[in-house]
Amino acid sequence: MARTRLDTTVPDLGGRLAVVTGGSDGLGLGLARRLAAAGAEVVLPVRNEAKGAAALERIRAAVPAAEVSLRTLDLASLDSVAALAGGLLAEGRPVDLLVLNAGVMAPPVRHVTSDGFELQFGTNHLGHFALAARLLPLLTAGAGRGGARVVSHTSIAARQGALAWDDLDHERNYTPWKTYNQSKLAVALFGLELQRRSAAAGWGITSEIAHPGLTSTNLQASGPGMGRSRPARIDAVFSGLARLGLFVQGVDDGLRPALYAATAPGAPGGGFYGPGGVGQFSGRPVPLRYYRSMRDEAAAARLWEVSERLTGVDFG
Repeated sequence: MARTRLDTTVPDLGGRLAVVTGGSDGLGLGLARRLAAAGAEVVLPVRNEAKGAAALERIRAAVPAAEVSLRTLDLASLDSVAALAGGLLAEGRPVDLLVLNAGVMAPPVRHVTSDGFELQFGTNHLGHFALAARLLPLLTAGAGRGGARVVSHTSIAARQGALAWDDLDHERNYTPWKTYNQSKLAVALFGLELQRRSAAAGWGITSEIAHPGLTSTNLQASGPGMGRSRPARIDAVFSGLARLGLFVQGVDDGLRPALYAATAPGAPGGGFYGPGGVGQFSGRPVPLRYYRSMRDEAAAARLWEVSERLTGVDFG
């Protein structure tokens, strides 16, 4: 695939409804601001209401005419996912764009969701899987208005990911980064399988995947620092490299692959986008070849079926 630099100019999104998870800070907040500036109505499902309110004020300060609102969502709770989806279904607005962006990265010790799943697999993959499944009627309604799109925000870590089929929750062998890599591979496999199933079933949903390279956000502090009295070393490393302009980029650059995936007219389903610099760490967004770990269609189909069973939610 040619390493063509992609134009991230956002077209007019007036009349479109976008739902962006993890929009209270970092990449999600940046994406929400760009979508609102292009005229989209943006819904931000957030876990922390105070941070969500602050994010709303930041978006409105940058885009005074922004149509943006908060909803409550904890992706580590399937009941919370169901409540959010139920509320949106009751409102009945077709969803034109769903950006699955929220996540947790590499807690030093194993944590579990309220449903008993390992926190990273449960939040990064299962919570988003259940949300997309429950919102399928609104996404297919959006497709009828010109094409709904789902963007799964994965990570460069998916390249080293492997699915531990006999221990997906890493109960027996938890290591922070190995478990994170698995969760982000699961996100990517879901995005690809969603495209295949949408095409086969005629859902009219375009599914895209993007990763931000190495982008300095609070993710490096909140996950690796979970339960620690002092900031994790990785946070200082990322911040230092970002200040030097080496390998690590800021949010405005890191969001560009996902922004292209979310808004580029005519983007083909199953596209994969990320930074085009050395090691895909930073740089202008380009189309990418799938990592070897992402090419196993049988594994993606198996993960889909396992995810339906674990969450108790299917795509009907």
